[in-house]
Amino acid sequence: MKVHFYTADTPKAKAGQHSLVKRYGNTPLNKADIVVAVGGDGLMLRALHDSIKHKKPVFGMNRGSVGFLLNEYREDKLMERLKKAQAVKINPLRMHAKTAKGKAHDALAINEVSLLRETRQTAKLRIKIDKVTRLDELICDGIIVATPAGSTAYNLSAYGPIIPLNAGIMALTPLSAFRPRRWRGALLPLSSRIVLDVLEARKRPVSAVADFTEIRDVESVEIWRDKTVEVSLLFDPEMNLDERIIKEQFMP
Repeated sequence: MKVHFYTADTPKAKAGQHSLVKRYGNTPLNKADIVVAVGGDGLMLRALHDSIKHKKPVFGMNRGSVGFLLNEYREDKLMERLKKAQAVKINPLRMHAKTAKGKAHDALAINEVSLLRETRQTAKLRIKIDKVTRLDELICDGIIVATPAGSTAYNLSAYGPIIPLNAGIMALTPLSAFRPRRWRGALLPLSSRIVLDVLEARKRPVSAVADFTEIRDVESVEIWRDKTVEVSLLFDPEMNLDERIIKEQFMP
C-alpha cells in the first residue's frame, strides 16, 4: 500500500511526519493509494480538498487540538490500520456566489458555507429554499449552512444541531439573530437548494466563506449538495464518524 503523508506546518506535526516517513516512506500524491493527514481538523479539511482531484481516500491522525475528523495518532501498525479502516463518503456543498461587482465565484465546502457581516452593521438577508421565499428579512451577524460532517464545527459553536451522517439533512443556523429574534434556524433535506440574498449589500457588506475560501462583498449566494463530487474519509472501526457524532451529543 502506497501512502502519501500530508502534514501541518507545526513542530508537533512535522515531528510526527519525520517518524512516519522514516518507517513507511512517502509516495507522491498522484501515485499514492491513500493520503494520511497528520495535523488538526484544519489540515484535514485541506487534505480532503486537495485529494478531490486525485480521488484519494484520506486517513487523518491527530497532531492538532480537537481532531474531530481524525483518528488517534499512533505510529505502530499503520498499514494494518489502513487495511481495516472504514470509509465514509461525503458529497460537499457547492457555493455559487455573486459579488456586488458582478463577478461569480464557485467553491466547495465539506463542513459549512457561512455568510458573515463585514462591518459594525448587521447583515440583512433574504432566505429562499427551492425557489420559495421562507424569510423575507433576517437581521443578523450571519448565517451557516452546515453539512452533517460539519455540524459539530462552527455550527455547534453557534448552538446549531448535531446531525448524524445518515440523517439526510443539513442545518441552517443563524448567527446572533436580531429579527426575527426567536428564529433559531431550520433543518433542511440535503436535496434543498438554498439562495441567500444580501439586502442593502453596499451599506451592509457581507462575505461568504466555503470552509476556508472567502468571497467578499457578495450580493447573492446559492448553495446545494454537489453529487458530482465525493470525498472519502477513513476511520478506525472502533471510532468511526457516526459514533463520534452520537458521542458528541452526550458530552457534558
